[in-house]
Amino acid sequence: MAARAALLLLLLGAAGASQGDREPMYRDCVGQCDRSNCTGARGRQWKDRQPFYMSLTGWSCHDDCKYDCMWYIVGLYTREGYKVPQFHGKWPFSRFLFFQEPASAFASFLNGLANFVMLNRYRTLVPPASPMYHTCVAFAVISLNAWFWSTVFHTRDTALTEKMDYFCASAVILHSIYLCSMRTLGLKHPAFSSAFRAFLVLLFACHVTYLSLRGFDYGYNMAANVAFGMVNLCWWLGWCLRNKQRQPYLWKCVLVVLLLQGLALLELLDFPPLFWVFDAHAIWHISTIPLHVLFYSFLVDDSLYLLKINSDVFKLD
Repeated sequence: MAARAALLLLLLGAAGASQGDREPMYRDCVGQCDRSNCTGARGRQWKDRQPFYMSLTGWSCHDDCKYDCMWYIVGLYTREGYKVPQFHGKWPFSRFLFFQEPASAFASFLNGLANFVMLNRYRTLVPPASPMYHTCVAFAVISLNAWFWSTVFHTRDTALTEKMDYFCASAVILHSIYLCSMRTLGLKHPAFSSAFRAFLVLLFACHVTYLSLRGFDYGYNMAANVAFGMVNLCWWLGWCLRNKQRQPYLWKCVLVVLLLQGLALLELLDFPPLFWVFDAHAIWHISTIPLHVLFYSFLVDDSLYLLKINSDVFKLD
């Protein structure tokens, strides 16, 4: 069987490799495709045939070659009973229009939409006079920016969109820490709030600079975000548990931070995409959509609580 023999040679030639793009047959396929379709008159013909929405989002002839060759290799693996390989650090996804990872892109868009809807609800229900109003609105804007870049990244994976996705996600976690610090300490100690804000900005700048200048260190980035996330989790959880008797609505915050950490474990369930569309990352993004509703509900309750406290103090004065 020629296909089995070719696949065995391919596997032997890539001993120790875990990704399909390291396979000699994949590289030969891409090279041949480039020479046959992407240069000279054929390259111009390919460009003339390319749908406008593909060119608008930056898909090139070389990208199409990689996509077609990826499925050629996947076909060889699956026909011969081998595990589906990854390519360029990703599972193979079935492209829809110009969306490279359609499920994750759509789920990211829905997360951003949920943030936008709940931000408008927050601004409708909470007067700007509430002490946490501007900090909460800033958190929402930073979250919207992060989900925008997540949508862009899953639509079109490039070095720039990948960095923006990771950097903006880190910004959300750090601003959540700042949001918590403001709620727990900053309202009573403005000097602490200013100093801690400057520290977080410096920390974020160092984080981005390190990943930009030394090449993207995925291990460090994951470790850093896990550390940021644990600080965020413990701080919010500790404050909520200490104050749950006076503020019964704090269960919403507790549930959100616990579910966020728990749902993040979905990332450990690394498996080839179901129907070549839904992988663990997409399912994780889908599962976080309703959490925005709950968290903003907490922010509304807490902001109105603070407004009432301040109003009562003012009346006493």
